This record gives sequence, structure tokens and C-alpha cells, in this order.
Amino acid sequence: MASLNVGNLGEYLREQRRTAQLSLRQLADAAGVSNPYLSQIERGLRKPSAEVLQQVAKALRISAETLYVRAGILDEKEREELETRAVILADPSINERQKQVLLQIYESFRKENAVEAAAAAAAAAQAAQAARTAEADHAGAGSIGAGTAGTTGTAETPAGAPAAAAERPADASDA
Repeated sequence: MASLNVGNLGEYLREQRRTAQLSLRQLADAAGVSNPYLSQIERGLRKPSAEVLQQVAKALRISAETLYVRAGILDEKEREELETRAVILADPSINERQKQVLLQIYESFRKENAVEAAAAAAAAAQAAQAARTAEADHAGAGSIGAGTAGTTGTAETPAGAPAAAAERPADASDA
């Protein structure tokens, strides 16, 4: 049977099981799954469901979210959010109302930061577009002005005024 692409879930489970000093049979019994099935998970031959991962995590006394990430069910960012929520909800030193208030504050900060990040990304994209436009304009101006390389770039003078008078600094004798 070919190994499935479930990250390093099997190796991680084996490591956690050995750290907990549990045999494969002991973990299978504690998690409520069969010994052969757990063996196949550890060897990467089976991809367990989220429910099975939750049972195994509970038996190992580790975060189910960590197993979900390793199995590809959950991404790292979602795991961090879920773990933060789980820690708040599991804290026995605060009451349910306080937990709900903390979760609301946490969510409001996440939304505020997401809005700020989106605004910063939009500003960066706008600045990049402006830079590309300016660069394109500059490149276009260089090709247009290529035929005027011999000009001096002096200021224009009013009609009929001598060019030298326009370039000469004003002094007291002009008054």
C-alpha cells in the first residue's frame, strides 16, 4: 500500500506516543480506535478523520489542532486562532461571561488588524503602480526628448526681449 501525503503526521504521532510512554495498543485503546488502524496512521498508510485525530490527541493529551495542521486539515494560522480560543475557554480562573468578553475583544482586535493590513496592502499596491507609471512616463520622455539633446535648457524669454537680458542678474544699474 502506498504512503499517503499526510505530512509528517505519522512520525509525529509515533514520537508523541513514545514521549507519553504508551504502546501502540495502549494508545489505540485510549483513543477508541483499532490497533492496526493506528499502526497504519503512524506509517502514513491511512489518513485519519478529524474525529479520530481528536480522539488520539485527547488520549495523548496534546492539541487536536496541532494534529489537524500536520494532517493538512487545518492551516497554521487557523490553528493559532483556535488554540488561542481554546486556552481562553479552558481557563478555570475566569467565569463564562469573562471568557466571552475576552473572545469578543480578541475578535475585534483581529478584525481591526485585518482591516489595517488590507489598507496597508492596498497602499503598497497603489504606490507600486504609481512607481511603475512614473517609470514608464520617464522612459517615454527620454525617447521623445532624444532629438533635443543639443538644447541648452535656458528659460524662455518674453517675445522681443534679448536672450542675454533674461539670463543676466538684475543689479542697481537696471533701475
